[in-house]
Amino acid sequence: MESLARGGTRWKRFAVVMVPSVAATAAIGVALSQGALAASFSVSGQSFKVSAERLDGTGFVQYGSVDTGVDMKGDKAAHPVAISAFKHADITKMCQSVVTPDVPLVGTITLQLNAGGGSTPVAADNLYIDVADLAADAEFHGMNIGVAAGSASKGPALAKNVNPNGFAQEADSATLKNVKQTAWATTAGTFKLSGLSMKLHKGVKECY
Repeated sequence: MESLARGGTRWKRFAVVMVPSVAATAAIGVALSQGALAASFSVSGQSFKVSAERLDGTGFVQYGSVDTGVDMKGDKAAHPVAISAFKHADITKMCQSVVTPDVPLVGTITLQLNAGGGSTPVAADNLYIDVADLAADAEFHGMNIGVAAGSASKGPALAKNVNPNGFAQEADSATLKNVKQTAWATTAGTFKLSGLSMKLHKGVKECY
């Protein structure tokens, strides 16, 4: 792992981008104690997987929070997440998949969505991703680690009910390659899906 530098920082194969992990755990713990809600809606009982060949984002910020909703039985559930937010992001060869088991008369089915595989990438403005797990090769520029979430100024506005005193990190720009992530929710001001293809597959056919 390369040393930190104000001009640019690089990490290989890191999880949930939160660095250091101890600070991330503390941030999520504070969010839990505050009853924080990351997504602006009740999340479903199913997480989903997203992969991408490349994500180029500007105006990046990340902090810990919690998504609340229900599990597949309808009982209340809470999921600690790292919210990764971008003012703008271009995503190349994006794949999204969600597996639904025990469908009557069918069994397990997978909904898979693909977009941005041609010359035009997927484009999103004010993008918020509530991440449970992430692996990628990543490079950040203009990085600040350890800023208070409420004082972060490089990314989109702070998500609702996030503790403004909690741990956050931000950057002028970020490039993530070979992205593989599990998420509970995604929200965006605009989300343009070029070359969109959506298919149902019998059995398990996830993006990775």
